[in-house]
Amino acid sequence: MPIVKILRPHQYIKNGFVLIGPLFSHQWTLMTLSQALLAFLAFCCIASAVYVLNDIVDIEADREHPVKRYRPLPSREISLTSAKWLLAILVIAALLLSLSVSHWVLIFVATYFFMNIVYSWKLKHIVILDVFIISAGFMLRILAGTVGLGITPSEWLLLCGLMVTLFLGFTKRRAELLMLESTKANESLARRVLDDYSPAMLEQFIAVTAACTIISYGLYTVSSTTVALHGSTDLIYTLPFVVYGIFRYLFLLHHREKGDDTAKELLTDKHLLITVLGWVMATLWVLA
Repeated sequence: MPIVKILRPHQYIKNGFVLIGPLFSHQWTLMTLSQALLAFLAFCCIASAVYVLNDIVDIEADREHPVKRYRPLPSREISLTSAKWLLAILVIAALLLSLSVSHWVLIFVATYFFMNIVYSWKLKHIVILDVFIISAGFMLRILAGTVGLGITPSEWLLLCGLMVTLFLGFTKRRAELLMLESTKANESLARRVLDDYSPAMLEQFIAVTAACTIISYGLYTVSSTTVALHGSTDLIYTLPFVVYGIFRYLFLLHHREKGDDTAKELLTDKHLLITVLGWVMATLWVLA
């Protein structure tokens, strides 16, 4: 269905970062979980609103693109007027859902929307900063699932979140460069910021953020604060899932020419999917 395509529901998996706070803070009451679900739905609505807004802004350029011209808006499956109405409904729904949780969630959701407007307008063309903005979007999700729910976020949790989202951001840029090189695509249709990235530089960024993700998560699992909170030293046994997931993602990047769409790779690659499910189950087993 055209409306499903324009909403990009497969990207909602990224909003799972909202649920990390309650999971690792042992805040599993019905009230907290219901509020976390509302915050999750708020980010689903605002994320779809951003996609619709981008499609509206880029409609003419997308009609000249060999792939994006098949999207609902440039292909005229959905009219421009309908898209604008859909955008308004999604923004209002996101704000109402977030306000029903707390003012903090409202601030984080509104900040996410405003930040993406500025990103699409200007910041996506600034090398390195473009990836940090993408990472900031994930950090806002984590904050909504912690501060927004009255939970004090762990410094280790924030550090791990920052590192893994920077890793995913830089792998996305590397995948776009690889795609450009392998297909000999029209450079005028590629992101302008790719002109400022080089394969060697991105490989260094990826290596650093991958290593920092593994180290920061490993240190989190064995920190005295974590052990005291969960009453167990067994969280370290979830680390192999994280290491394998990162290595598998790098394999997909270099040998399968994937990595430009994290949500899609997670849902279509059985190794990644099983790894994430294994990590979730192992984490719940340790924390329960």
